[in-house]
Amino acid sequence: MTERKPRKDAARNRAAVLAAADDLFTRGASAESVTMADIAAAAGVGKATLFRAFGDRTGLILALYQARLDPVREAVEAGPPPLGPATPPLRRVPALLDAVLCFKLDNRHLALALEGAGGDSPYQAEHYQRWHGTLQAALERIPNLADSGFTAHALLAATRADLVEHLAGREGVPRERMRADLAAFTARVLGSREVA
Repeated sequence: MTERKPRKDAARNRAAVLAAADDLFTRGASAESVTMADIAAAAGVGKATLFRAFGDRTGLILALYQARLDPVREAVEAGPPPLGPATPPLRRVPALLDAVLCFKLDNRHLALALEGAGGDSPYQAEHYQRWHGTLQAALERIPNLADSGFTAHALLAATRADLVEHLAGREGVPRERMRADLAAFTARVLGSREVA
């Protein structure tokens, strides 16, 4: 059986919805203030189109988040240093965390909306599990590092969207200082181990 291709108007509507949602989340005062009705109106489609295409608000946010994350994911999975898999772990781990932090700084409202959406644990989300697995695999290459799974969770906690929003949005911590603080924290956690 051949797979049915989406109609051209469905693909066009999807692109319009994602563009409208992207704009609204970027300009919005908060993630919670952006509704499905707002997105539908900005995209010039009916609310039923949104629900058919994305299921619910969380599905729409996840689709937009994943579209923005794809270039970072590609660099992590197959790219050159410092993010790519061939990079020594003591350089790759800080680079991975810096990439996550920069992504969340650039997409603060969207990341906050996704991490706060629904009642499910953010630790069960596919994007979190992927980051955790990638980070854990890099940490496992560092000799004498105890419990790479927990260490990956602890390091990723420093990049949670609610913390990023608190520091950048409420306390006004500059981007470069946040990046430097995360790098220093990561170095303390990893210590001065030699790469195997």
